Amino acid sequence: MKATKTTELRELSVADLQTRLEENRTSLRDMRFKKAVSGQLEDPTVLRLTRKEIARIETILTEKQGA
Repeated sequence: MKATKTTELRELSVADLQTRLEENRTSLRDMRFKKAVSGQLEDPTVLRLTRKEIARIETILTEKQGA
């Protein structure tokens, strides 16, 4: 998974950001489940990248809703 730049996220609409947020949350949940079941992931850094992208999206959504 490649990290998404903040500038790219800021260009998206609120609906696109919410869709992307749900996709990332689902992906994170699935990865956590795989880790719990098998004890390891192929690339554990993906968990961290996904969490950070979720935080970026939530921050941008808050900014857009306040504007």
